[in-house]
Amino acid sequence: MRGVISVAFLIAALPASVAWAKAPDSARAEAQSLDLAKQLIAIRSVAGPGNRTADAQKAIKDALLAAGWNDRDVEIVPVRDTAYLIATWPGSDAKLKPLVVSGHLDVVEAKPADWQRDPFTPIVENGYLFGRGASDMKYDAALATSTLIAMRQAGYKPRRTIILQFSGDEETTMYTSRLIAQRLKDAELVINIDGGGGTFEEASGKPLYWTWQGAEKTYDDYQLEMTNPGGHSSAPRPQNAIVQLSQALERIGSYRFPAEISPLTKAYFEKAAQFETDPKLAAAMRAFAANPQDETALATLRANPAYVGKVGTTCVPTMVSGGHAQNALPQRATANINCRVFPGHSREEIRQILEKVAAVPGLKVTAVSGEDSISSPTSPMRPDFLAATQKALNKAWPGTPMFPSQASGASDSMWYRALGVPSYGASPVFSKDSDDFSHGLNERIALRNTGPAVTYYLSLFTDLSK
Repeated sequence: MRGVISVAFLIAALPASVAWAKAPDSARAEAQSLDLAKQLIAIRSVAGPGNRTADAQKAIKDALLAAGWNDRDVEIVPVRDTAYLIATWPGSDAKLKPLVVSGHLDVVEAKPADWQRDPFTPIVENGYLFGRGASDMKYDAALATSTLIAMRQAGYKPRRTIILQFSGDEETTMYTSRLIAQRLKDAELVINIDGGGGTFEEASGKPLYWTWQGAEKTYDDYQLEMTNPGGHSSAPRPQNAIVQLSQALERIGSYRFPAEISPLTKAYFEKAAQFETDPKLAAAMRAFAANPQDETALATLRANPAYVGKVGTTCVPTMVSGGHAQNALPQRATANINCRVFPGHSREEIRQILEKVAAVPGLKVTAVSGEDSISSPTSPMRPDFLAATQKALNKAWPGTPMFPSQASGASDSMWYRALGVPSYGASPVFSKDSDDFSHGLNERIALRNTGPAVTYYLSLFTDLSK
């Protein structure tokens, strides 16, 4: 019955200007989404020996070919031990830049001995889909793919070309992510289905709010290195590489980068404060949005792990190594500093700040992230994107508040943004905070997302491609 109601609703909701040969079969798309998600989870698409990401890409290609895509329009490109996929649905107007739907099919390693259920055996239990990749992000990949299939089978004719792409190493080096962005650098905009999303209220399970992700901090690693001649430990010298490095680490660990705010993060703090249950935190969020130099608000936000990364750049020591023998003075001591950099700052700028803050003569500070990361600007708050997402969200989860966010982690969006292509994290999937097991044990996703997510994607993909 739900499938019949959904189809009737979609017929009434679709714009009159959109030509469909028949109503999209949302019930079939929902069923295919679950089947395809299970198929993808069962494929161990993990970097290293036995990497089967190419098989996951082939599962997507097979589904698209069966739905009417031409073989020449669905390309799987092997790269190193992985592969990426670019599937093109040509639009009727070649002058329009394409709409890109972006995701990835590789997952973080999962050891079966540590899990309650085998991570690569999809299991549906108590309304949840369990397995590695359930929330990050094979379920979302299946939803988007199945929705596009439903649109094509219903006879939809996009005016703007739609490109579906899945990278193959987003969780590691992001090498295929860079390659794809270079190939699609002429896109109009990117919908990254590996970002954004909604939150269910813990007690009631009702949709609380939904956020779209329009920016992300830059991931950067820096190595601190202190070298000394060394010598016998029975004859200590005034300078000791381990002691000097420790002094540098203490200063860096105590340093607070200046607070920063952008129009996007200002909107986030203003809106998110409404849903913060701690009155002190909510007040600090509002005060920071009004005045990012409010020291009392900053102290409160910086003391909270959920918000410290949202008010500016953070740099923390994550690894230390030093010495070569128990009875010898250290000749070398090193440490890794991991930084999450607020948009607008270069790698060299942060390196110089770390060097200055450490204030240890002879300390070598080196940026070591290489090409695995890149600084990217904030995507503009485009009216067409905002209107399309608001409309889609209202169809899927009526009345749910929507506001922007900035991610503290890294995603494929940064490669597009660095090339000047707006990219927006806009997954329709909701979860409770207590159900967030991405990258962890017993990863899961609530299957009651399926129907609303298909409804959302049907609306969003149509509005941005018509």
